[in-house]
Amino acid sequence: MRNDKENVIVKLTLEFALEIIEYSELLEEKRKYVIARQILKSGTSIGANAREAQNAESKADFIHKMKIAAKEADETEYWLLLCLLSKSYPKNEQLSDKLNIIIKILSKIISTSKVD
Repeated sequence: MRNDKENVIVKLTLEFALEIIEYSELLEEKRKYVIARQILKSGTSIGANAREAQNAESKADFIHKMKIAAKEADETEYWLLLCLLSKSYPKNEQLSDKLNIIIKILSKIISTSKVD
């Protein structure tokens, strides 16, 4: 059952996804199409999975969906790192900082949501 009070991870991942959309558009303007699409897919998927977890059928299903969100966050971290390290890509360290916060929260949610 869905709980409609404010959910920190859902809020943070939605805000992050909006910023990822903007960044991927910037990458496309710079003709960095492949990385732009990869970042767009993985970066917006974090929030989609976190939100989907809110309607999980069981605690195990909730944990599974949060683990998928964490995997997407790890993938996004990789693409952002490539952009930061590449000389010809626009930098956005704030996205990496926000993503690190999201990864820590997801990790905490997963570790404290053990299956009985």
